[in-house]
Amino acid sequence: MDFNNRPVPPLTFQNAVARVFSKYAQFSGRASRAEFWWFMLFCFIVNTALGLLYLITDWGIFSYIDWVFGLVIFIPVLAVCWRRLHDIGKGGGWWFINFVLIIGSVIFIIWCAQPSEPVTNRFGEVPAN
Repeated sequence: MDFNNRPVPPLTFQNAVARVFSKYAQFSGRASRAEFWWFMLFCFIVNTALGLLYLITDWGIFSYIDWVFGLVIFIPVLAVCWRRLHDIGKGGGWWFINFVLIIGSVIFIIWCAQPSEPVTNRFGEVPAN
């Protein structure tokens, strides 16, 4: 609920992507579960589309565009991952658990799927969807 006792609308795909890019390199604060997963879906869709275009056309330009896209989103992906970990009460440094083969990534995905801490924690206020 907002301050006028109106329900807050759910976070949409477009709003989540815009929010992550507006916080391009902001590692402080918290990111809601919806914000994180909508942005991951955006990254997956763009990478898949560029990969398919390269496979269908065999034009190397799509491979280069995909590479540039990866460079552009590297910092926002890292930042939203850190803010998502903050949202469940973990320090952002836990992102490095992804370097532990297989099990680290599984643990990270499980953590990112957890609901937000319902109260203010040491990383900030509960994020609004």
